[in-house]
Amino acid sequence: MTLNKEARLFLRSNRSGMLSTHSAKFEGYPFGSVAPFVLDHTCQPVILISTLAEHTKNISANPKISLLVFAGSDDLQANARLTLLGEAHKINQDEDTELRARYLRYLPQAASYFDMHDFAFYRIKIKQSRYIGGFGKMSWFAENALTADLNTDTALASQEAAIIAHMNAEHANSLINYCKHIHAIEATDAQMLGIDCDGFDVSVAVNDTSTILRFNFEQAIHDATSARAALVRLSQHCQTR
Repeated sequence: MTLNKEARLFLRSNRSGMLSTHSAKFEGYPFGSVAPFVLDHTCQPVILISTLAEHTKNISANPKISLLVFAGSDDLQANARLTLLGEAHKINQDEDTELRARYLRYLPQAASYFDMHDFAFYRIKIKQSRYIGGFGKMSWFAENALTADLNTDTALASQEAAIIAHMNAEHANSLINYCKHIHAIEATDAQMLGIDCDGFDVSVAVNDTSTILRFNFEQAIHDATSARAALVRLSQHCQTR
């Protein structure tokens, strides 16, 4: 696996980071804040923020930001992390209903924010990124390097909701089997949240706890037909294990 693909899959497996903006109140100083995010189908982070928030005021004055994505909390320096440098720009919510639905599948607790008129989506257009995957495994990537081997201009975004609805209604048992055979987790319930070129995410219930599991495809997909073929292959793989 190439390092840029490893970095992209790492990004896809996380949904929160540390957002750094240029302080408008204290010139010259960076301002850090926590930021949950969801990736769109071009693999760009999307955040939902309030116009009253300090980081939003900072972005309005200077859209250049940094987003640090990391996993685990036991030994941060030993774990993988990805720093994204980019520009954050406001998205018109009315023009992107698919994105809103995708965001809420991953972060349903944000539903009430849409009742407040001061919340809006911002997309972070990645310009540079630096990935550290472990000792001696690190690199800077230019603007499109994270997705250089992907065709992100596909039909998948418009077909995602239908694929998810079909899988959750007709193939819930398959999702539970994926959890058992790929992640060794005995799920009591499993619901697909999203699917992208590289794989898909499943919300898993285990007794009274829940988590999100990531499943990566061996080959990239681009539409409902290739998604179905990849999911069938995964089912067959699970049956032979």
